[in-house]
Amino acid sequence: MRIEKSEAERLRRLPAVHLLLSHPLCKQLADRRGHKLVSSACGDVIAEVRAKILQGDQAVEADLDLLADRVAERVNRQFDLNYRAVINATGVVLHTNLGRAPLAEAAIEAIEATARGYTNLELDLSTGERGSRYQHVERLICDLTGAEAALVVNNNAAAVLLVLTEMAKGKSVIISRGQLVEIGGSFRVSEVMQASGAQLVEVGTTNKTRESDYERAIAEDTALIMRVHTSNFRVVGFTYQPQMSDLVALAHAHNIPVYEDLGSGSLFDLQAHSIGDEPTVRETVQAGVDLCSFSGDKLLGATQAGIIVGKQEYIQRLKKNQLTRALRVDKLTLAALEATLRLYLDDELAKRENPTLWMLLRTPDSMEQEAERLCEGLRTVFSDRAEVAIEPGLSQVGGGSLPTEELPTLRVAVRTDQFSLTRLEQELRHVRLPVMTTMRKEAMHFDVRTIFPREIERVIDSVRDAFARIG
Repeated sequence: MRIEKSEAERLRRLPAVHLLLSHPLCKQLADRRGHKLVSSACGDVIAEVRAKILQGDQAVEADLDLLADRVAERVNRQFDLNYRAVINATGVVLHTNLGRAPLAEAAIEAIEATARGYTNLELDLSTGERGSRYQHVERLICDLTGAEAALVVNNNAAAVLLVLTEMAKGKSVIISRGQLVEIGGSFRVSEVMQASGAQLVEVGTTNKTRESDYERAIAEDTALIMRVHTSNFRVVGFTYQPQMSDLVALAHAHNIPVYEDLGSGSLFDLQAHSIGDEPTVRETVQAGVDLCSFSGDKLLGATQAGIIVGKQEYIQRLKKNQLTRALRVDKLTLAALEATLRLYLDDELAKRENPTLWMLLRTPDSMEQEAERLCEGLRTVFSDRAEVAIEPGLSQVGGGSLPTEELPTLRVAVRTDQFSLTRLEQELRHVRLPVMTTMRKEAMHFDVRTIFPREIERVIDSVRDAFARIG
């Protein structure tokens, strides 16, 4: 291939790798990221520029400062985390795709303190002897729920598997046909029951199951009566399910324990604030269930965990099951969970400091100031190229919790025919701090309920960056 004189001159001006490496920016980068990685990036950048020159690209520059900037961009990109913070402007409080419950500041501080050094994870500080990791939160959970004993595993699906494996392996479990649900990740109650070795006995119909249906199904090999609380679905209309206290009375008359999979599980009485009909864990325990399990990262507002509460004799059996070790939680989970649980010792503290409760209990009036700030900021970004207005709307609880519950909210809506909102929505996912929005009726909506006040300016900055990309 014949090289023109101008191209040859530009090629000669390309620095050697060692010269580019000696640039102050590259030297600083090598100290932070490692000499080998930066040296490789220098070689790659020089090779790319060389190839473009040979292809006749007149715009490409061989300036040393520009090359160093490209090296820095390439190296830093390799250290960008795939797991990133995003802003939730969807209005779905417990958004499964966005990590469900954001943690309270107390939980974040507990994680940081735990992660920075060693802990007494399995050490009893009072005796100096080996302890149990479960003791750190068990008493606290019992105080908050009224249960005799408690156990924490890594999520509620694990809790269901453990309970069924220990309590009913090789035996039958009675469950209402209307509660054989599938939740996220294709997790089906019927299939986890099969995996545990328990035999499923369906009773009743999809919409109605009576006490007599359960009673007729009781047999010599019945190990458990299980109820799945409808946290993630609703059957409405012509329906009937026994009260938990009645089901417990029936089961105990036949010396059969009752287990309820509460799903979301709440330690705070949301019904008192006219939100849904979710029973608290304490109410479920008071109804007499022998075992009950629920999630840590849904209505509780903590990190992912499966919390099992119930009678001492049954919790002790679960603790001794070999599966418990495979399902155990780590020190960071326990730290965050304990800090979150302590907030529930005072309802007012929980309402103020637990982000999930704070968002659920927000009213449109309490959102006005943030909505106005966001609206004005977006108007400045778009100038006369879009219409920006505050509108009433409805938020969702999400996370398989309170599926029919809608919460009145305020949204900032963006409408335009001068550029593509679909393109803007795509670019908002690729800026430094992505913002997740919703598209409704040819408008982009920012739901203020799930945007923290500290995030308003960040949303505006991210929209500005995304808008600059589409011109």
